This record gives sequence, C-alpha cells and structure tokens, in this order.
Amino acid sequence: MIRTSAQLQDDLRRANLNLEPYGGRGMSNAVSKKTNWCLASVAVGALLCGGVSAQAQEYLHAEEEIGTVEQIYDGHLTPDLAVSTFRNIDRLFPVRTISGSDNPKALPEALQDLEARVKLETEDATYDLYDFLALDNVASMIVLKGGEVVYESYQRGNTPDTRWMSMSVAKSITSTLVGIAIKDGKIGSVDDMVVDYVPSLAGSAYDGVSIQDVLLMASGVQWNETYTDPESDRRDLLRAQIAQEPGAAMAVMAALPRAGEPGSVHNYSTGETQVLGEVVYGAVGGSIADYLSEKIWLPYGMEADANWWLDSPDGVEIGGSGFSATLRDYARFGQFFLDGGVIDGTSILPDGWTEDAGLPHDLSDGTTIEYGLMWWPGWTKDSIADKAYAAIGIEGQNVYINPTKDVVIVTHMAQPKPLGKEPIDPMAFFDAVVAAVE
Repeated sequence: MIRTSAQLQDDLRRANLNLEPYGGRGMSNAVSKKTNWCLASVAVGALLCGGVSAQAQEYLHAEEEIGTVEQIYDGHLTPDLAVSTFRNIDRLFPVRTISGSDNPKALPEALQDLEARVKLETEDATYDLYDFLALDNVASMIVLKGGEVVYESYQRGNTPDTRWMSMSVAKSITSTLVGIAIKDGKIGSVDDMVVDYVPSLAGSAYDGVSIQDVLLMASGVQWNETYTDPESDRRDLLRAQIAQEPGAAMAVMAALPRAGEPGSVHNYSTGETQVLGEVVYGAVGGSIADYLSEKIWLPYGMEADANWWLDSPDGVEIGGSGFSATLRDYARFGQFFLDGGVIDGTSILPDGWTEDAGLPHDLSDGTTIEYGLMWWPGWTKDSIADKAYAAIGIEGQNVYINPTKDVVIVTHMAQPKPLGKEPIDPMAFFDAVVAAVE
C-alpha cells in the first residue's frame, strides 16, 4: 500500500519518529510506475516497511546522513552534509526509476594531462584545474572530446556509480522530451497551446500561452524564483511538492496572475518547467520518466538507473529538478545532444532542434534574451564564438556542450548555497579546458 505524505506525517506525529521517504530503485522494467515508500526510524535504527530492492540497499551511499530539501534551498547545509544529500536525493521524495541499458554505450578513454595544461587567467588571478576542483567544490567532473573521455575525476567519496542531483539540468532534459514528442507526432508543434495538454490550467494565466512561450520562460505569468525566500513562488511550488498531493503543483501554477502578454517578457521560472513536464505527460499519456527511458536512456545506452522526483506517489515527474544520474550518463546525454539527437543513425529530434536549443532567442517585441529552449547560451567571448551552451543547475551542476570543438563537460559540485557563488565562473573555466584539450 502506498501512503500519502499527509498520512505518513500523521504516522510520524503519533509515533514520534523521524520520517524519511525512500524512493525505490528496483523497478523491473523501463515502464514500471511503482514507487516504494519507507518509514525509517532513526530512534530504533530499523526500516519499518518492505519493498526496498537489493539494488537500493547496495547503493554505496545509501546509509549516509542527509539533510532536508528545505536546507538545500535555504543554503543551510554544511559541506559534508551537502555532498551526502546531493547524491541521495531519491531519499527526499518518491521517485520513478529510469532503467539503465544492458548494453551501455561505450565511452572510450583517451586520457590527457589536463592538470598540467589547463590555465584560466583573469584580471585578478590565474587558476589551474586543481584550483577549480577545490574552490568550486567539484565532486565529479568529466570531459569528452569526440565522444572519448579525456579527463575524469571523482572527489568527496564519489565514484562512477554515484548518482548526483541535477537541479535545473532537469529542465534541459524536459525540454528535450518536448522535441521528441513533436518528432513523434504526440505534440503538433511548439505553437500548440499549453492548455490543450494541461486542461487543469484552462481559465488561468496560462490560457493563451504556447509551448514555445514556456520553453523560453516567456509566458507572461508572474513568478518569483528566489530560492532562499520562504515567501517566493518557487518555495510555494516546493511546498506543494512536499505535500505530495496529486494536482497540488498545478494548483500553484493556476493561481498565478498575469504580468505581461505571452511571449513578451522573459522571467526565469522553475514553475514553467513544471508546466512543461505536464505538457509532456499529457501528450504522451503518462510518465515522462518512462518516455525518457523509452526514447533515450535505453536505446542510447545509458549504463545506470536514474531517478526522477514525483509530485505525488505514482504521480507526475518534477519537470524542473529532482533528476539524478551518474556522471558518465549525464555525459552521454550531452554527447547525444551534441550529435544532434541521433540514435542508430536517425535523429529523434526535429530538424535543427539541438542547434536552436542553445542559441539566444527573440521575444515578440524583437528583444533578444540570453536564453534558449531551457538551455543557457555561453556568455564568455570564447563560448559565444564557439556557440557553446549548457544545462545548468544551482549549486554547481553543469552539462556544457561545445559543438564547434566537439567537447562535452559535466560537473557535479556541492556549492553551499543556491546563489551562484562559485569563486571561479564555470563557463570561463570550460573555455580554458576546451583550449587545453588536444
């Protein structure tokens, strides 16, 4: 029996125990929609429910102490606790599993001595690779050149089997699924209306908003993304997720007022990606994690299971965050995108989608925004020249793609706060890595 979050919290109050939802990993196939919850008692040190797979129990980091999701967004995690939490986010909410392939795509190694060659010079200082790893608190990093691993590093106890949180890197995955659904004919085009796929938003400020408007975070719907502000819209959406009640997230989005005409104002909003996830959910008739598994994870050959947070038990995936996977599988996703979304010789994305996704776009009044289809165009001189772009998540998560130099870089960091306080600008450092790779 799956119990709701409210029921579990009632159990907690009655028993005076510590509640920890544990997302099950042992799904039998890519289309399973089962979610396991466990009530864990720290006081007695025992699991009080069944259904946890052998795979979950064997996960290297499964017994580590973790913080809460509120501590992540408040920026109230100590360094060690941040690391252990970021690699165990499937213990914060119920998840759906995206199964790894039995025939993973090879990542040949052609290792290069980047420690000796990478150098970033700024007006104030010169940084090498060791500085970047230490100052930006990098827990894992991989560099691909031409699909081959030229550098790979694991710190803070991470290993190639460690799953790490994506934060807003998940947005770029969700937007990619929109492209695939268009190619599949499940979505007509980016000009389709959101409410055609999410009828619960009919009559709200999202009525009259196109999928393209949402992809550009230009719906015109009012939104405050301030992570550390308990009164922000972002935290309202998080509270809806914590409640684990079906439809709660869309209720938050439906209640928002309009701030401008659709397509006229760009405002970064995780809520937009939750709406986009609901669009995919409505278009494909079910789980977007299953759709990701069917279209990319299995056929492209990802080697490990991934997890994705749900808005409620057996519910809809959190489109803008809550995806966790291994470093190498994030790198494979970057390579998939760099190669034009091609699997077995055929692109599963619309023509030009990967080129368009990472470029600046224009609003309805002609204003250019430095944002793509939920990807960030490069902002440094070299990255702009190379038309590089990245999927970026708070606290240091990056999937960087340089189509000109055929390079993919992935970083997993444990920054202390969701405020962009990295001492070294990752995009500038990625320029230095690209320049050093032969």
